[in-house]
Amino acid sequence: MAMGGAFPFQWPADPGLDAVALLPPLPAAVPADAGVAYYADAAADMHAVAMPDFAAALAAIRREEEEAAGIRLVHLLMSCAGSVEAGDHAGAAAHLADAHAALAAVSPGSGIGRVAVHFTAALSRRLFPPTPSPPPPASTDAAAEHAFLYHRFYEAGPYLKFAHFTANQAILEAVQGCKHVHIIDFSLMQGLQWPALIQALALRPGGPPSLRLTGIGPPSPPGRDDLRDVGVRLADLARSVRVHFSFRGVAANRLDEVRPWMLQVSQGEAVAVSSVLQLHRLLADPSDSDASVSRTGAAPPIDAVLDCVSSLRPRVVAVVEQEADHNKPGFLDRFTEALFYYSAVFDSLDAASGGAGDAAAEAYLEREICDIVCGEGADRRERHEPLRRWRDRLGRAGLAAVPLGANALRQARMLVGLFSGEGHCVEEADGCLTLGWHGRPLFSASAWRAEENNNNNHSDNSNAEDGSSGSGSEESNISCSS
Repeated sequence: MAMGGAFPFQWPADPGLDAVALLPPLPAAVPADAGVAYYADAAADMHAVAMPDFAAALAAIRREEEEAAGIRLVHLLMSCAGSVEAGDHAGAAAHLADAHAALAAVSPGSGIGRVAVHFTAALSRRLFPPTPSPPPPASTDAAAEHAFLYHRFYEAGPYLKFAHFTANQAILEAVQGCKHVHIIDFSLMQGLQWPALIQALALRPGGPPSLRLTGIGPPSPPGRDDLRDVGVRLADLARSVRVHFSFRGVAANRLDEVRPWMLQVSQGEAVAVSSVLQLHRLLADPSDSDASVSRTGAAPPIDAVLDCVSSLRPRVVAVVEQEADHNKPGFLDRFTEALFYYSAVFDSLDAASGGAGDAAAEAYLEREICDIVCGEGADRRERHEPLRRWRDRLGRAGLAAVPLGANALRQARMLVGLFSGEGHCVEEADGCLTLGWHGRPLFSASAWRAEENNNNNHSDNSNAEDGSSGSGSEESNISCSS
């Protein structure tokens, strides 16, 4: 039979030659009759070598596909936000439907997959608010849930540990050598910041000072006093390490309800103020802040609180805030900034937890995302701004920057290294510290003091009548001696 070309394999022309002799010899230890098995094993070895290459190529293809799906999902979410800003409800709803479909192609375990779920849900809530609106949870349940999520967020990553450490370090350096120290905490929560500082003061050369702590927090449900409970635990710790300690709780729904006289600063005390992730909630929308002042004749909440702080003549004011810009008037700008910021936070949280993630810590962040996306006007509280704006604002309030030195930088890096995965970084920027993820700053810490500070700290309103506030604030007092 004629062939169109040379046949790829030809038997030997000499019929006296054995075709098997032309094949590679069998190993000496293998009997000649095992030739079939030998070549079968060789084929299996070739298959085994090829399989890892095939699996790696397949994994690479899947990663590329998922990356492309993630990019498409981000574009759909941003297109939806753009339609929201333009008032195009139908267009926004169409983009949102496409985003829901695109979520199926993105792994829920990836950083973009997890954060996109929360932003998609927030957009859904903004476009299609539940009707009728669900009743707000009971204050007792809401407070307990918030405290639980806060604690899980504290444990899951280095963020709050970094915040507490840098604030404590600034306070320790500012009150060095002082015999009477009064710390004012703008958000006591469970008091997680203060055990480390109490223990550090106990070891201070020359002996510990007399320590007063004023903790501000929301009012407790009937029959409970959460601020006092935290104070009792801290007093027990202080007693065990022989630090003279007194605690006073001030219950207020907002920081701008607190007046200087409520803090009862005594003459001769070295005052230190700690504000961890609190001041941004006092900011107004840039587009309506001026109108708010003209309508009410009162200063914006942030100015009122900073004036109060400045009047106390503090030795140090430790401020930790999110290093983000979520207070822009345009919804699309705000949404885009938040999407990329929280993508970095979720990635870093995933690394800190060893890739396992933490649902409760993510739920804590989800509340912030929902507020940024859904809230407008006075309903929006998470108004994060970058450090450069805080510098200007705190300077206008009569506060001068206090550099956080090389010692604070070195120890902060050690702390973050102990409690987080590779990729987190602590950097110094003009005397301030930032905690970042692969070079992107996520949180900033700075220290300030009253200009022309004197050692006789006092408040001009310390003798005001209790009834002058009208804010309904409550108080809890605890003291102990070593």
